Amino acid sequence: MSNSIDTKIIGKLAEILDKNQLTGLKYEDENCKISLSREACGGYVQNVAPITMPASSALVTSNEDKDEVNEETDYSNSPNAVKSPMVGVVYLSSNPDAPTYVKVGDNVSVGDTVCLIEAMKTFNPVKAHKTGKVTKVLVETGDPVEYGEPLVVIE
Repeated sequence: MSNSIDTKIIGKLAEILDKNQLTGLKYEDENCKISLSREACGGYVQNVAPITMPASSALVTSNEDKDEVNEETDYSNSPNAVKSPMVGVVYLSSNPDAPTYVKVGDNVSVGDTVCLIEAMKTFNPVKAHKTGKVTKVLVETGDPVEYGEPLVVIE
C-alpha cells in the first residue's frame, strides 16, 4: 500500500471539474478518497483521506519542525507571488542537466518562464506575471503543488 497520492489523478479530476463546470467531484479507490469542490473564487478545496494505513508507515510531519525550517512569510495572498495555475508537480528546469529557469537574484520580465508544472504527463510553463527581481523560490523540483500555491516571489 502506498503513502503517496498520485498528483496526476488530482490534476485529471480538476480538469474534469473545470471542463464539465461541476461544483464538486469525488473519487475513491482502495487506497484513498479524494473530494474536490469549487470555491467561489474558482479555486479548489481538496479533501484527501486514506482509507486504511498502518501506523508504522504513516508519514508524520510536526508543525514545530515545519516552523523551524520555514520561518518565511505566507505568500499565498502576495501580489508578488507567481502562483501555480494547476495541481501538479513542479520542475525548476527543462531537464535534470539544464540550469534552473530562475534563481534568487535573477531579473525577469513579464512572460518569462519561471518553472514547469507537470500535470497528466504534460509539462506546462509557468510565466512571470510582472517584471522584477526574483527574491524567493518557494518550491523545489519534484514538489507536488496545488492550484494557487505560491511558487516564486518577484519584487
